[in-house]
Amino acid sequence: MPPAKRRPIVLTISLVLLAPLVGEWLLGNQPITSLGSIVLLAPLYGCGALLVRETSRHLGRGWPTIFLLASAYALLEEGPIDQMLWNPHYGGIDMAVAYADTRIDALGTSIGLIQDVLTLHTIWSIAVPIALIEAFDPTPERPWLGALGVAIATAVFFAGSAFLTYSQIESEKFIATPSQFAAASFAIVALVVAAFAIPAPSRQTAMLPPSPRMIGLASFLLTSLLMARDFIAELTSTWFVVGLWCVLTVAGVALVLRWSSSPQWGIVHKTALAGGALMTYVWVGCVQAQSLGIPVVVAVTGNIVFGLGAIVLFFLAMRVTRRTGLVRAAALP
Repeated sequence: MPPAKRRPIVLTISLVLLAPLVGEWLLGNQPITSLGSIVLLAPLYGCGALLVRETSRHLGRGWPTIFLLASAYALLEEGPIDQMLWNPHYGGIDMAVAYADTRIDALGTSIGLIQDVLTLHTIWSIAVPIALIEAFDPTPERPWLGALGVAIATAVFFAGSAFLTYSQIESEKFIATPSQFAAASFAIVALVVAAFAIPAPSRQTAMLPPSPRMIGLASFLLTSLLMARDFIAELTSTWFVVGLWCVLTVAGVALVLRWSSSPQWGIVHKTALAGGALMTYVWVGCVQAQSLGIPVVVAVTGNIVFGLGAIVLFFLAMRVTRRTGLVRAAALP
């Protein structure tokens, strides 16, 4: 098979594997000893990220659509699929106590928990893996799969989702109420509709975007603040932290929209943005593994292996995109 035809297959497989590796193992939710369970999580995380990417690219949509679809995925995974949004004792953790301060009885869940779900899955489970794997594609706006490939990915995603839903119900002995399912479904559909209704951003400003290094640093600092909200909550009120999340989210979206409106914005900037967020998960994974009580040797080994893997991936992605940028610049008249 010619390299040009083989590349989409390699990129597809890479994304399907990277999404769960970032979303679970780099985060520290899963120990390195459970790496074999990636077979169970890849259909959900990996095919979810792939379908978000392929849907956007097939329809000629951009990153705003990807982010909104990623948000819909976040609510789907932690809502109807594993029901963490409503389960007061999910995974043996007393979620009702952990998120009691921001609970809204009418929703049957916590605003803080919803914010955590949207943060983790929108940014790291979906958007970051897509951006990093697209860095290795000379034409990142093109689809990787045809109609048959998309159909297979969809079937695998729904099969994996159904299996995990059944497994969660069996292990947790918990099922949400019909009104909770209905509310989550409404929010998911609203996000999907918004994803295709939102106009494509126009490049109207002559302002030069910051350097990729500065974008990566800004991304790291902003996402680190998002992930450090639990520490901040110990010094202030939880509702202050809820408001802080809103401020940081709006500020981050506004900055990226402004930077990306420049004609000079390119794939190297997108890669730096994703890589900065990826580096946040490197330190978060160390904290998370400790908080879950994973044995120290196993936790440290996993943190080192997956942390170094993330750093190497970021380095290679930046190297490839810089080279691609130079080639494109040399080809301009």
